[in-house]
Parts: sequence; C-alpha cells; structure tokens
Amino acid sequence: MQTNFTLAQLADQAVAESEKILRTCVHCGFCLATCPTYTLLGDELDSPRGRIYQIKDMLENGRAAPDTVVTHIDRCLSCLACMTTCPSGVHYQHLVDHARTHIEHTYTRPFADRAMRWMLAHVIPHPTVFRFALLGAMLGRWTAPILPPRMKAMLALAPKRMASPSWVDRPQVIPAEGPRRQRVALLTGCAQQVLDPQINEATVRLLTRHGVEVVVAKGAGCCGAVTHHMGKEEAALVATRANVAAWSREMAEFGGPGLDAIVINTSGCGTSVKDYGFMLRGEPAWAERAAVVSAKTKDISEFLIGMELLPRVVATGHRITYHSACSMQHGQKITTEPKTLLKRAGFKVKDVPEGHLCCGSAGTYNLLQPAIATKLRNRKVANIERTRPQFIVTGNIGCMSQIATGTDLPIVHTVQVLDWVTGGPLPVPLQGRVEEQPAAAAAEPPATAVAAE
Repeated sequence: MQTNFTLAQLADQAVAESEKILRTCVHCGFCLATCPTYTLLGDELDSPRGRIYQIKDMLENGRAAPDTVVTHIDRCLSCLACMTTCPSGVHYQHLVDHARTHIEHTYTRPFADRAMRWMLAHVIPHPTVFRFALLGAMLGRWTAPILPPRMKAMLALAPKRMASPSWVDRPQVIPAEGPRRQRVALLTGCAQQVLDPQINEATVRLLTRHGVEVVVAKGAGCCGAVTHHMGKEEAALVATRANVAAWSREMAEFGGPGLDAIVINTSGCGTSVKDYGFMLRGEPAWAERAAVVSAKTKDISEFLIGMELLPRVVATGHRITYHSACSMQHGQKITTEPKTLLKRAGFKVKDVPEGHLCCGSAGTYNLLQPAIATKLRNRKVANIERTRPQFIVTGNIGCMSQIATGTDLPIVHTVQVLDWVTGGPLPVPLQGRVEEQPAAAAAEPPATAVAAE
C-alpha cells in the first residue's frame, strides 16, 4: 500500500511503525473471509482491509478520529484472525492498537461511553474492586429488564456464586514437590483470580507436582491488556512496567535467583506479555528487560508440552471439544499443544467447526459491543454443541465466561483437566456431570505414552 506521510510525521515512533505496517498490505482481501465482524455484517468497513484504509486516512491526514472511523474500529474484536490469514504478514495488531490510542487522544466520546470505559479500566484490573463490583452485580440482577444493553451484558456475565480469594494470589514462592526441576513465575492476573481462582490453584498444583517451583512475584498484577485495547496507553504501560520490574527481580540476567519461564494460563494475557518488548521498545530504561520478559513468557500448554506428565490416576476417554481462544491460535500461534496434551491424557478431542471465528468475548468487547458479541457467542455455541461433547475445554477465562452464558455444557480450563487426571480434584463444573473412576494401573499407559489422535 502506498503511503504519504511527511518526514515530520515519521519522526514519531508510533507513526513510523504504522507506516511500515501499512506499506506491507497489498489489498488482497484474504482477511475478509476470516474476520468475524465482516462475516456477520457484510460491510467492508468492518473488515481488516476496510479498517486499514480508514486508519491510513486518519493518520496520514493527522486529523482527529471521526465518528465513522471510531464506530468501525470499536467493532474490531482484535481477534487477530486476519493476521493468521494474511499472506503478506501485515501486523494488524500493532496498527489497530495505535489507532485506538489515537482515538483516545483525539476523540471525545459521548458521556455514557466515556463513563463505561472509565469504569472498566478502573475496576477489572484491580481484583478487590472487581470482586466488590461483581457482588453488586449479583445483587442487582433483578434490575436487568430496565437497564440499557451494556449494563444487561455486565449482569449476564456476573457469576451466580462468588469464589473466595485464593491463597495463590499473594506474593510467595511455592516449592516443588520432590527435587526441583525448574523454577517459573506465574501471572495470577486480575479478572481470572476473581472469576475462577481454581484455575490458578490447579496450575500451581500441577506444576509443583511435576517438580516445578512457582513464584508469585511481588508487584506483578494485571497484564495491561484491558486498558491497552481501549486505547488507554498510559495506564497499560504502568501495568507493563510493574510486571517487567517484578519478574526482572527474579531473573538471573538481572541479579535474581533465576527463572526458566514466565508461565501464563490466560491466553489473552499471554498475547499481551509476549508483546512487552514491542510496547516498551522506545524506553531505554525498560526495553532490554521487557524483551527478556517477552522471550521467557510461555502459555501453560507451551511449558507443559515438553514435560513428561505423571501417569493419570483417573479413567479418561471422555468426548471433549477444545475451543481455541483467538489470543491462543491467532495471537500466540499456539494450535496443537493444548490438544496434544489432552489427547495424551486419554481424551477424545474434537475441534470446533468454524474454529477460527471469535466467541465474542475479546476482553471487554462483550461488554462494549453486546449485540455483536451475543451473535458470535450463539454461533460458537451452536458449532460446539454440534460436536456433542461431554464437556468443553479451553485456555482462556474470557472465553469460558462468554461461552458459559450460552450453553448448559460444562466448560473448564485445560490446566484444570490435566491437574485432575494427574492427581488433583475433579473440577467444580464437572462435579455431578462426569463420572469419576480410578484408572487401572495395569491397563492404563502413562499419559505421555498415549499416541495423539
């Protein structure tokens, strides 16, 4: 794509990066077929190619974001399916992130929209505040019929029962069981530790059971994705620097005891943390450490795939459907590892038809764009239910919360399943839904010996 930025404009690092991305696009249109909003709406302005043209025009002319551009950028899920499809390697993620920051700085949203975004940015990243907000939502469910669509969406996503804070949340070092084989830092996150703290607990049990020491670093918290994807770049960078500082103190490269990896069990967070090196590239005091953090970051499935897991202690063979979160398959390009681990554990794993399409969660998207998000959820649920699983498995808390509002099928995290089959408790969503039987030691081969289907 030909661009016409001035030298003065290109002196801005963000503009220069976006100009390089824009020049990569060859207008081929392959992205249209995999874009969820274009699939639903049929409007090219709601496709990656259409948004790229709008971003180019906005940035080249150095003008404030107009209403029409804001509408179409806001409808983008940042699912990044277009990046998986693009034959030219257009880095749409960085381009749309820049556009959102530009919108935040140049566009005055209606009061209700500003208030909603302010609330999300100041509630979700802070677990204590988020927990109180959810308690209020649970108590206020009866008001749903008289509320506007966005508030209804918030109430629908609020859990019916509130979990207690977990012992895993506080900064600590959790020793390995038996000889220590590796040492990792775990991001306990923000929303996940409130919505389903059992995921972090299962992660710690699974890792320590396999000889991995787990560090919950002091000062580490929200990954910054919530604010970053709303264009609130300053707030996102505050969270980014805090995590980089916390994990750097644990790394041998910077004088700490050392880490083999930074393990993340929420794929949306993983996509963001793996981008820290880019986000802090222009800050000399942080760039090197951020790049090391990004390089050491692994999704829990990436980390586990190279380990020999213990033999399973419960009989498996259940029919499960694996939903690959967009941030997993498109953001991190992790497609086979979770399914391989589940197959090794003895499960009959099915893929979701139209698996490349987003479920509609996309961070805060299901709260900000509830109509589109609901259509995508219903489409996803219909495709999942067509595979007739006993339960659903995925690797992202956002997807779990979104899909659960549209189906009665139980849904659990990949790590909860692997923890269960190697000695942990039956995940709560499966209790009363799945028959639990001990594995016959003589008949059951080790989990790692089961051939992938």
